[in-house]
Amino acid sequence: MEETNRQRKIAGVLQKDLVDVLQKAAQDGMKGIIISVSKVHVTSDLGVAKVYLSVFPSSNRDEIIKGVQSNTVLIRHEMAKRTKHQLRRMPELLFFGDDTLDYIEEIDKSLKGEDDNPIKDPSVLPRRKRS
Repeated sequence: MEETNRQRKIAGVLQKDLVDVLQKAAQDGMKGIIISVSKVHVTSDLGVAKVYLSVFPSSNRDEIIKGVQSNTVLIRHEMAKRTKHQLRRMPELLFFGDDTLDYIEEIDKSLKGEDDNPIKDPSVLPRRKRS
């Protein structure tokens, strides 16, 4: 099902404000960590927003995502204050890690020849189990 204009507008507002809230939190407590909101999907009833976060360096991603998930109530409250003139009701926020940058980095390494070559050594490819 395709997103409506209203869903896209709300997702854009949430994404913009979430970036401010999360980057402010990162500046206060986590030096050297960059958090970006890569995508926000809002359900058709506008009750739930799925937020995908990119974290750099990616070695800290799981820890940061768990920290953000544990502070969802505080983040949602701050977001409600920021969007009170634009939204009647603040959607529930569900946070997920976005590993797109890792995937791109793996492809880049393979293209540059820095990774194992599966053509020369097929044992590096994952094996599918036959059932």
